[in-house]
Amino acid sequence: MNLPKLPKLMMLRGVQSRLSSSLKSQSVRLLASLFVMVLLLTLSLPGCIGQNAPTKTLQIGITQWPGFDVAIYAKEAGLFEKRGLDVEFVRFDNQQDSSRAVLRGRLDAAFTALWDILQSTPGEDQPAFIMVTNVSAGADGIVTQPEFKSLEALKDKQVGVKLGTVNHLIWLEALDKYQIDPQTIEIQDVSNEIAAQMMSEGKLDGAVLWEPLLGEIAEEIQGNIPYTTKDLDSLVIDGLISSVSTVQAKQAEFKQFVLAWFDLMHLLEVDPKPVFELVGQQLDISPEDFANDYAGLEKGDIEMNRAMFQADGRLPEAMLSMGELFEADPRHGRVIRDDIQINAEAVNQAIEIWKP
Repeated sequence: MNLPKLPKLMMLRGVQSRLSSSLKSQSVRLLASLFVMVLLLTLSLPGCIGQNAPTKTLQIGITQWPGFDVAIYAKEAGLFEKRGLDVEFVRFDNQQDSSRAVLRGRLDAAFTALWDILQSTPGEDQPAFIMVTNVSAGADGIVTQPEFKSLEALKDKQVGVKLGTVNHLIWLEALDKYQIDPQTIEIQDVSNEIAAQMMSEGKLDGAVLWEPLLGEIAEEIQGNIPYTTKDLDSLVIDGLISSVSTVQAKQAEFKQFVLAWFDLMHLLEVDPKPVFELVGQQLDISPEDFANDYAGLEKGDIEMNRAMFQADGRLPEAMLSMGELFEADPRHGRVIRDDIQINAEAVNQAIEIWKP
């Protein structure tokens, strides 16, 4: 049977209709697939919308010290970025200046010693101590000229100690250990670097120094190191401080910062070599030298922070002991703050969820 021929225009329209319907269906499926792929890619990329997006910024003051400088690795290797943070380090020559900047609202936080924040200017914003980075365990000590082999031998002698600084704390806890009256020893109020120079020139009988100067000067003058912070459970406790108002405003960011810090501490435990290599490169020193300097510290890992910040932890007791040492040698002329908040929120939250 022969069907009547349809006009070409009608045939073409029928074909176009079927093709149009088919193409639309394929286009919808293609667009849906592309949307899913783009969404998955977006969630997996750092810097995009997702769990690891670095959408929060923290400005952190930092001074040169192995327990702080190790954080350079966390920044350069992307540990902070993976935790959703953009961290900017601001360099300072001393911890008093960085602490002051925090309490004046110019920084979010700073690496500093608990001893230094006890002496920060009263009347500024209330300080909050929020994480422990390390405790000195041999990285700080006292070097003497060759003829002095003990701290007792320094009575009536001249020792280089920068009053009010962490060096003063190291000096006072050493004298307390050996029951030596601080008033029986004359102090030259000089910085770490100047004290090292004066020891080299024979102008001091002893000096409080930290590594690497401690070992270098002892070797140069063939002197003695009768005491280091390894000889006791030292009060030289370093950490991260902020202000109470900033902690309240940026609690989530500080939790992520602590998580990244625990990531770093884990790496130092399982594979420290890449950390020391990168930090050494950034500081223009050999990885071995930085590793040796860091070896004089106890790491501020989860176990240490848990012990420090738990309800009956060490921090409150340490602050009381520091106050007593201050009173034993008032030559520093400082007023001790009694309003430092020990804020465990970020540390406790991070400890609860951190996984290797």
